[in-house]
Order: sequence, then structure tokens, then C-alpha cells
Amino acid sequence: MRRNIPSMQSLLCFESAAKHSSYTHASQELCITQSAVSRQIQQLEDSLQLELFTRTRHGVELTVAGQQYYNLIKPHLLGLEQSTLDLMSHKGLGGTLKLGVVPTFATCWLLPKLHRFNEIYPEITIHLETSTKPFLFNEKIFDAAIYAGTLQQIQHWPGAETHYLMKEDLIAVCSPQLILKNFPEAVRISEFSYDLSPEQLIQLPLLQQTTRPSIWQEWFKTHEMIHPKVSAGHRHELFSMLAVAAKQGMGMTLIPQILIESELQNKELVIASSKKLLGSRCYYLVHSRQESSPLIQKFIDWIQQELSISTHQQ
Repeated sequence: MRRNIPSMQSLLCFESAAKHSSYTHASQELCITQSAVSRQIQQLEDSLQLELFTRTRHGVELTVAGQQYYNLIKPHLLGLEQSTLDLMSHKGLGGTLKLGVVPTFATCWLLPKLHRFNEIYPEITIHLETSTKPFLFNEKIFDAAIYAGTLQQIQHWPGAETHYLMKEDLIAVCSPQLILKNFPEAVRISEFSYDLSPEQLIQLPLLQQTTRPSIWQEWFKTHEMIHPKVSAGHRHELFSMLAVAAKQGMGMTLIPQILIESELQNKELVIASSKKLLGSRCYYLVHSRQESSPLIQKFIDWIQQELSISTHQQ
């Protein structure tokens, strides 16, 4: 071993045998003999001074130490494989960005526009994974993340460089059918918005967000209204789930307008009131203060430009 790193061949044999609980299946997957697999794993056990497998009637089984080691090395082997595929795909002329993104922002705003980034920078590959909580950049989970939180939360993110994207101002929306059902005489003030009176608003059923159960209380209190059932209604965790429920006429909900651009354009949702709830949270792009790169900067410049266009269109 060099610097206490086992040979790659022994690690691959161990990972395959652990995955299949079989030296035979590992040998078939790796296109080597079963005795070669056994020899590599024996060398690994000797170097670690630990037993990684025990024999069973049907093959092999990981020991407690073996299971721990398998769980630890598996993501690193997958990462090496992905990094190799990434390098091969862009021929060393671009690179790969692994981004953690809050779920609704990813599905409702970023993904529908990401093809435009790809048209400008075809040499950069983007990998998206959903993430709702801060993490340590030294864990190498993501190159950067798009995170929705308060300024205090962002300031307490260790080692992070932050770039402001937008505020999370919330608007009240529902299906047009829900308004017409309750108020057939209601008049739109624009192509996709009404401005219902307080008396009308409190008659509509509400959709609640699980992670922010007091959000409707804040909205009604801010605009000096009292709803008799302000905490009642179906509860869903994500903005995307609330949008789907609202489209089905299940109630009125609070959502950032920028996340429902297509629903408003398609008239699946309408704005029920001109009154907004100015959010305490904002969207930020964060990356390691130590590892800024030209790839990250290109993505930051692009997303800020796209957000500026979306904001001006509202």
C-alpha cells in the first residue's frame, strides 16, 4: 500500500464481491477468475488486518468491519468513475459542475431554462441533486449549491462564498376555476391576476405549507385581515406540491411568483390578490471560498442574467 491506500484492483474486487455477496459474481463482473478475486481480497484483508467477509452456504457475507468499509469506499469509487466519464465526455475542454439545488427551484425554474446554459457552454456538464440543508464544502458533496434561507443562515455557513440571486416574496394563487366557482362576477385586473376583496379572500379554502405552518397567519396579519380558519386546509411540504394541489382547485396557496411562471402563462393558476408577503428568505448561490472556478463563475453570471429577465417579465 502507498500512503495506506490499497490497490485499485483489490478495492474493485472487494466492492463487487460485497455488492453481489459472491466472489463468483464479482469475477464475472470484473472479467477475471474467481481465484484472482479471492487473492485480491485476501491481500486487502492482510493489509487492513481485518476480516471483511465470512463464508456462508450461498457465498460470502460482509463482517461488521466489511460493511463499514463498503459504505465508506463505495461513494469514492462511484465518484472516480463519474469523474472519468465526465473527463471523457468533454475531452478536457470544459468541466463538470455538481450543484445542490432546493427541489422546487430545480424542477420549476432551473431545469426548464438549463438548455440555454448548455447552448452557450456545451463544454460544461451540469449534475443536479436536490438539497435543502447547508453542508460542509470540505465533504466534497457539491461544487456549489442554490439555497433558500435567511441572511443569518447564510452568514453562518462555514467557508462559503455567497452570491445573492433573488428574494422569496410570496403571492396568493389558486386555479381560475376556484375563483369563478365562488365569485362568478369577479373581474381580472390583468391577463393572469385578480385582486379579490378581503371578504372574498377569506371565503377561499387554504393550502398550507408543512415546513412553514404560520405562513398564512403572517400574510393575513400583514394585510390586516382575519381569516376564520387560517390554519385549516391540506398540508404539503414543497412549493411544487402546493402548486399542483392549487391547479386542481383544492385551495389558495402562497408561492414565489418566479416558481410558477409557466402555470401563470398557461392560465392554470391565477394571482388572487395584489397583496404580497415579503419573504424573510432569499435565494443564494453558495460555493467554497477556497475553490471558486471559472466554471462556477460562468454559471453564476448566467443564472443572475436569467433571473433578471424573469423578474422584469413579472
